[in-house]
This record gives sequence, structure tokens and C-alpha cells, in this order.
Amino acid sequence: MEMYTEFIVRLVVASLMGVIIGLEREYRSKEAGYRTHFLVALGSALMMIVSQYGFSEVLETDLVRLDPSRLAAQVVSGIGFIGAGTIILLQKQIVRGLTTAAGIWATSGIGLAIGAGMYVMGITATVLFLIGVEVLNYFFKGISLRSMIVEYSTHNQDSLKKISALFSSKNFIISSYEMEDKTDSNGNPVHYVTMVVKAKNMNEEGILLMLLHDFPEITVHRII
Repeated sequence: MEMYTEFIVRLVVASLMGVIIGLEREYRSKEAGYRTHFLVALGSALMMIVSQYGFSEVLETDLVRLDPSRLAAQVVSGIGFIGAGTIILLQKQIVRGLTTAAGIWATSGIGLAIGAGMYVMGITATVLFLIGVEVLNYFFKGISLRSMIVEYSTHNQDSLKKISALFSSKNFIISSYEMEDKTDSNGNPVHYVTMVVKAKNMNEEGILLMLLHDFPEITVHRII
């Protein structure tokens, strides 16, 4: 009975660590929230417990030899499929979801550690995780540049250079620029532009207001 109580405690602690990490991700509106991280930590802890104690009856015979670490290794490999599902390739230059994918992978490791009874290691890893994604982000947020995709169209070719000049004047870096000429329903030429811009501080609303205020003749299709 004491053994099963210990198993339950491990599952609860692992789940709690997963929820704590997930809440931080949920707060930042990331792809995977507290429920996903809760399930990853819980499942990882359960798999570790099973790998350690689930085959005790089979191991009583001298004819069977098992490596408990193999099941845990499969958990780490399987988590890769979940992590890959959170990675979004928006353009060749922009990939989002890498931190969330790495967080899911780290959460599985925390679950495995606590499932193995290594409470201090699991809790310490959770604290370090939060420090890494929150505290370090606070200190180094001014260094990294955020990338965004801006798609718009215009009939006025002169607006194209003016828009690029506007972004440059606002300290935006245009890392990619693609233009495609089409025609509208009336047969008039339309210039469709897709550009990737980078800056330290920017948001979708700010870019949209800036474009519409200075260039009311353009049509903004997407800002992500």
C-alpha cells in the first residue's frame, strides 16, 4: 500500500509541475497550454513508474532480462511528434513554436524524473524552466528582434517605395520582400506585396494603424 501511495504522490507532483509550466505558456497565448503540459508530465511520470515497477513479476524469473530505461527513451522520442505539431512554418524566414515544442520536451523530462522518484531534480528543473522563459526574457528582450509578415496590395506603384521607406524610418528591418503583379476585376494592375519585417518592439495593431494612416489607398490583407 505504501508503494502505491508513493506512486500517486509522484503522479500528482509531476502533474503539478506540468500545470505550472503550462500556465506560463497559456499566459503568453502559446500553442500548448496547461492542459497539454499537464498531460505530458502525467503521462511521462506514469511511463517511468511502469518502466521501473510494471514488470516486477516478469523479472522474477531468471529467463527474462529487461532494460527499464528503454521505455523512458521511447517517451522522449514520442514527445517529438507532439512538439513538432506546435511548430508553425509561416515563411522560409519565420518559424514559430520552437520554445513551446522545447517546453513540451522539457516537461516530459520533468515528468520522467519525478516518476523515477527524483523530486528535487524535477522541481529544480521546473524552477529553472520558468527562470529561462520568464526572467531571461525580461533581461534580454531588448536584444532579440521579432519577425512579422505583412501582406498588402495597392494600385499605386509609387506607394511601394514610400512604404519601404516608412518602415526603414521606424527602424524596421525588411529581411524579405516579394511583389507579384495581378489585375483586378476591372482589368487594372494591382501590386501584391509580401514582406518580412523585423524590429525589437512591434505589434500587429501598430503596423496596421501606421499603414492605414499614412497610406489609405492600400489594402492590408494579413499581418502575422
